[in-house]
Amino acid sequence: MRARNTFATAIVLSLLAAAVPAKAQVPLTEGIQIGLSTDNVSITAGFSGADLTIFGSLENPDPLVARQGRYDVIVVLEGPPKPVVVRRKDRVLGVWVNLDSETFENVPVSYSVATTRPLQDITEPNSYKQLSLGASNLYMQPADAGDSPATIQEFTAALRERKSATGLYSENVGGVQFLSQNLFRATVRLAPNVPVGTHKARAFLFKSGLFIKESSAQLEIRKSGFEQSIFRVAHNYSFLYGVFAISLAMLTGWLGRLIFRRD
Repeated sequence: MRARNTFATAIVLSLLAAAVPAKAQVPLTEGIQIGLSTDNVSITAGFSGADLTIFGSLENPDPLVARQGRYDVIVVLEGPPKPVVVRRKDRVLGVWVNLDSETFENVPVSYSVATTRPLQDITEPNSYKQLSLGASNLYMQPADAGDSPATIQEFTAALRERKSATGLYSENVGGVQFLSQNLFRATVRLAPNVPVGTHKARAFLFKSGLFIKESSAQLEIRKSGFEQSIFRVAHNYSFLYGVFAISLAMLTGWLGRLIFRRD
């Protein structure tokens, strides 16, 4: 009986020993991490735009996949969400007037994208839609869901076009570059009219066209100097600021009338 128990124990130990190397051969899941060159950006009245550098690394990359260039990274810097009103102007009796409008909720004020390659070369369009990745795939939520789909689509396209025209929505193909098999650097553009507030940087990792993982970090953009003081007063004491602004406009108009009046 003792010999039989010893033999059974030996078999169990052999099975466990065989299972250990098999478990060790399971490949680790790839991941991605990012870090910003700075946690906050201060802008003044003379701010003309800037390039923000975002560094990142791949976790547990497959060396063969990396050598073949089958890893792709898309980095997005997304501004704070705010409601936006889009108006359509038409000429009535020779005068341009606002006739129709559409309000959208929680629209990113800015949206800058940097990629390793053109978007169409990284993955399928449906993947971008599922991830809401890219300016053309952002869901613009209308405040009035009862409007016709054609109207909502028309105003959504106009909103994206206006954002792109002002530089708030931009795309930098080739803006993400691999420095080694697992390290990369991304450059996203901050427009001259970039809004203040908390911005979110997001990095998306793709492997042979398949989405793997996402990582994110936050960036604070704020005004500095005299502009920051005016901004703080306008938000904390809005009524007094409005009275001051109106009084200043009236005083300026009165002085201008005295200076340029004709005798």
